[in-house]
Parts: sequence; structure tokens; C-alpha cells
Amino acid sequence: MAVITVMAPSSLMHGKGKANKNVQWDEDSVEFMPANPVRIAFVLVVHGRASRQLQRMFKAVYHKDHFYYIHVDKRSNYLHRQVLQFARQYSNVRVTPWRMATIWGGASLLSTYLQSMRDLLEMTDWPWDFFINLSAADYPIRTNDQLVAFLSRYRDMNFLKSHGRDNARFIRKQGLDRLFLECDAHMWRLGDRRIPEGIAVDGGSDWFLLNRKFVEYVTFSTDDLVTKMKQFYSYTLLPSFFHTVLENSPHCHTMVDNNLRITNWNRKLGCKCQYKHIVDWCGCSPNDFKPQDFHRFQQTARPTFFARKFEAVVNQEIIGQLDYYLYGNYPAGTPGLRSYWENVYDEPDGIHSLSDVTLTLYHSFSRLGLRRAETSLHTDGENSCRYYPMGHPASVHLYFLADRFQGFLIKHHATNLAVSKLETLETWVMPKKVFKIASPPSDFGRLQFSEVGTDWDAKERLFRNFGGLLGPMDEPVGMQKWGKGPNVTVTVIWVDPINVIAATYDILIESTAEFTHYKPPLNLPLRPGVWTVKILHHWVPVAETKFLVAPLTFSNRQPIKPEEASKLHNGPHRSAYMEQSFQSLNPVLSLPISPAQVEQARRNAASTGTALEGWLDSLVGGMWTAMDICTTGPTACPVMQTCSQTAWSSFSPDPKSELGAVKPDGRLR
Repeated sequence: MAVITVMAPSSLMHGKGKANKNVQWDEDSVEFMPANPVRIAFVLVVHGRASRQLQRMFKAVYHKDHFYYIHVDKRSNYLHRQVLQFARQYSNVRVTPWRMATIWGGASLLSTYLQSMRDLLEMTDWPWDFFINLSAADYPIRTNDQLVAFLSRYRDMNFLKSHGRDNARFIRKQGLDRLFLECDAHMWRLGDRRIPEGIAVDGGSDWFLLNRKFVEYVTFSTDDLVTKMKQFYSYTLLPSFFHTVLENSPHCHTMVDNNLRITNWNRKLGCKCQYKHIVDWCGCSPNDFKPQDFHRFQQTARPTFFARKFEAVVNQEIIGQLDYYLYGNYPAGTPGLRSYWENVYDEPDGIHSLSDVTLTLYHSFSRLGLRRAETSLHTDGENSCRYYPMGHPASVHLYFLADRFQGFLIKHHATNLAVSKLETLETWVMPKKVFKIASPPSDFGRLQFSEVGTDWDAKERLFRNFGGLLGPMDEPVGMQKWGKGPNVTVTVIWVDPINVIAATYDILIESTAEFTHYKPPLNLPLRPGVWTVKILHHWVPVAETKFLVAPLTFSNRQPIKPEEASKLHNGPHRSAYMEQSFQSLNPVLSLPISPAQVEQARRNAASTGTALEGWLDSLVGGMWTAMDICTTGPTACPVMQTCSQTAWSSFSPDPKSELGAVKPDGRLR
């Protein structure tokens, strides 16, 4: 038998001290469901494009006896379409008829919760007892029955996680003594302000479980505490409105200093001001859980029912482990268990949602797939597998297998030339390996991997620009992964497609360093073509990695004009990539600059139309492979496979994320 203890205030008089009493929960008591179990209103506040992860989480928390109110960020139209589609299947699921653009640390999140609470209280057909907020990055770590048994025992309590006992430090750290205004998806710091007198300002995690009585109080009360705190927290960074109101209200004795969650804090990695582009302040963000963290869900010393954060594009295995732990394994042979698909473009979004770089490359990927169909799909007699591309891509997905990025899946339209009919296909393109150790290998053994990209996430240590899709106006970052060893200095050299040395610098690698990353201040535009980043130790080659800077076939989502192409594809407008020239290193590194290469680059830069597409496609074909192609519907090509019957297509079965009918036990099939 496991007994877990939580701490609840017993005599909180308007913030004057915190006396605690023990609240005990017998983990085995879930075998005996109470006669009058609580019913929960789950409020899902979601954004982004990870619809399959959201559906998997929804499936894990769903039960027919509870209620689900879903708010999708105003900017996440693709996700909103997906949510509307599955919400129609269940009478206890509703989507907010209004949408807000919430941001990290923004006051709009408080507005979202308060409006959701008002909506739920006005739904007379939803008799709920607790309000629980979740994001798509949350996941349950105990079953619904265990959660209900616990909350039924403590149905009069409210569960929030407080910051601790050092109130003055919390106020300074959270910027509560500063005035903020949310405008244009940014929290602007306007100046200093005073903390209200006579109020114990509390705060902590924005994730909580609140009972209906307290929700009614903060929604409908007109007393000074509630009305003035609503005004105060409308101009506050990371508002902790519910903590402060609860601690200072007649409900203060119901506060439990535990939000019943485990959060994966790694402050060394998560406190790097990664939200400076939307908040005039520095804060911390939790890391994603990985398989090595699983023991933390079983060995917690306090009652916990949810954990965060999880991201399937970072690691899906840990989510699979939780599913197995909670509800058992899927049957042997279940397809798609190690696969993950995430949409990055959908036709209703409109091509204005794509950059010129992604639009250019998605078109090239489609053509790469059609060439594969023409060369690899043959039938006796007339070839009915020849296609001509038509229009823009219809959708694009990221594809992962066993937590490794496998490339892009491009759904696109093409005319089958044998029958002159339009068909819809999906092409899988995978990046080729571009990192290689020097030959002969160096004695230097600390370097494990090197990569170039944009949108480097220092917290999760990966490039969010999966596949490294780069154009001439991008500012690439070089990343290296290291094994442990003695302090060393290495030299990094960036070489453009015609062997112009664009940058060189030294990096001191400390003995415990795992990753290094640096963005050289290169003059733009970058010359299109295949670039090389060389890593040397004592000027002896250690390894190199290559990356593609794609020439653009589109400018402002229109076919590029000759003058624009010439401007973007001729290399930096200044004579060199940096103020300093590194031309003297060319002989040392055996990198001759050939006049023929220079002339060919000049001709390429002036190309447009089919010549430009041909140049682009030859570059893309050298860095990417069309792995397979399939059809989403009828086809005149008799050997073309159906997408739903492949293991890789976004149309292939994905039972772990598919939402079926309600089973007799109240959960979903």
C-alpha cells in the first residue's frame, strides 16, 4: 500500500502565514470508487499543428462521464479545423465559439481561462465539479479512475502550485512590480508599478485544478478583491491571478500547494530567455520528457496525475511508455506505433502561409517524386505512370520513425499523361547523409556530429527547421555535438559552392561540453548551392558537413522575376561574406577557385523559368532522395500503390492517434 501526503493550508488569514495540515491519499483506494464521484471539466488550451499528439492526449484523458472544452489559438487554423472535426463525434466535447491569440507570459491567457469558466458555468447541461486546464504538451501519468477517486475525496479543495516562501524574490523575478501591456502578440514592459497594499501576492504554475465553488467566486463575485485583482493582472506578466485571489479570499482554507503535476524543469537549459521575441522579460520554460525520465512518474513522493512537457517531434517513445503503463500495450502488429506525422502545411491555409524557401523546395520535392514514378514504375507496353506537375502542394507533413526525422511527405496534384487526368499523389523525400568523418580519420575523437540549420532550440538541442530548408537570405547556425574529453580548440571553416571561404573561427570546447552552436555574421545573400562546413583540429581535418542553400523559384509567392533572381542568386552584395577576406587560406585547404565554376555560378544566377527549376532540382536531387510515392485516390498507373496501404504515408493507419467510438468502460476505442 502506498500512502502519499500533500500539504494544505489550514489557517490562511489573508496571507498572514501558512500553516499546513497533512492530507493523505491511499493510492490503493482507487479500487473503491466513491458513491458520488466528481465530474471534471477539462479545458484544453492548445496551439500549433501537432494534431495527432493532441488527439492521442485527448484519447488518454477521455471518459464519457467528464466534459471537454477546447480552445484553439486564433492563429492555429489548421489545428482548429482538426479539433472541430473530432469534437463533433462526442456530446461531451465542445469547442469555444471564440478564439484568442495567447502568448507565453501574456495576460490573454488569463482572459481565456476566465471566459472559459464563465462559459462552463452557463452550460446547465454540464454538471461538473472540477476545472482542470491542460495543453497538448501534457499527458496523464495516472488513470482517470485514480484521478476521480482522489478528487472525490478532496472535492472541497483547490490545487495550485505556489512559488515558495520568498515572496519578495518571487515578485522581482516575475516582474510583478512592473507594468506590462499585451499588444500585437507581444508583452511590452511599460515601467514600474506598486504592489497593492493589504494583499498577499502569491503565484506559481499556471496549471491548476479548481473546484466549482471557487470558479463561481472568481467568475461572478463583485467584491473588491476579485474585481481589483482582475484589473491588476490584466497588465501583468505570467499572471498568477488564481493564486493571489484564493490565498486572500474566504476560500483560502481550501488551497493545496500542489497542482498534481510533474513538470520537467531543467533550468540550466530552460532559462535562456528563449521568449525574448515576444516578452520584454526573461523566464524559464520546462524541457520535454525523454525515456530516461520515466522512473520519475512512478517514484513521485506526492500525488501527481499529469506531467509536462511532451513533444512527439522531440521524443514520442516516452508517450508510448506512458500509454503502456496506464492502459496496457497495443495488440501485436498494430501499425504506426513508432511513427509520427505532423502537418506543416495544409491547402486551406493558403500559400501566403509559406515562405518563398519552403514553397520553392516543396515544389522541387514534388518534381523529384514524379521523376521517381517515371523511372521506377514500369508496366508492360504503354507507360501509364508519367506525370506532369499541377499547381501548388496540397499538404506537407514531417515524418518521424523511431524518433528519427525521416523527411517530408508532400501531397501534390499531377496530370497522368497517359490518360490526361488529374491524380493526387504523396511523395516521401528523405535527406541524404551529409556529415562525414575525414579520411584518413583524425586522432581527435570528441566530435560526434555536426549540422547546419536555422531555428536552433538550445533547450531541446535541435533545429526546429527540420530538414534544414535554407534560402539565400537565411542566417544559418552551425552546431556541433561533442563527447567528453580534455579541453580543446577546434577551427570551423565555412566554404561556399565555388570554394569562397565565407568564415572561419575557433571554438574552445570545454571538457564537459555537449553542444556548441554559432551563427557567423555573414553578409547576405548567400550564394545558392551546396555549402561545406569543415572542422579542423590543429589544422588537420576532423570532419565536414554539407548543407544546401536553395535558389528561389518564388518571390512573394509568385514566380521569381529575372531582376529578383539576379539580385538573390549572385552571392553577397558586398565583395565578401565578411569584412575580412580568407582567400589566403584556399591554397592551405586545397580549395581552388576555378574560373569555370565562377562563370557557371554567374550563369545559374541569371536563370529563370525552366532553367532555374532545372538548376534547383539538380541541387535538391544531390541532397535529397525520393524514397517512395503513392496515390491518395484513383490512378491510371496500375503499379502505383495506395497511400493508405503504405507504412509511411500520412494516410496510412495510425491507431494510437485515431479517435473511435466510446467503449463500454467509457473510454475511446
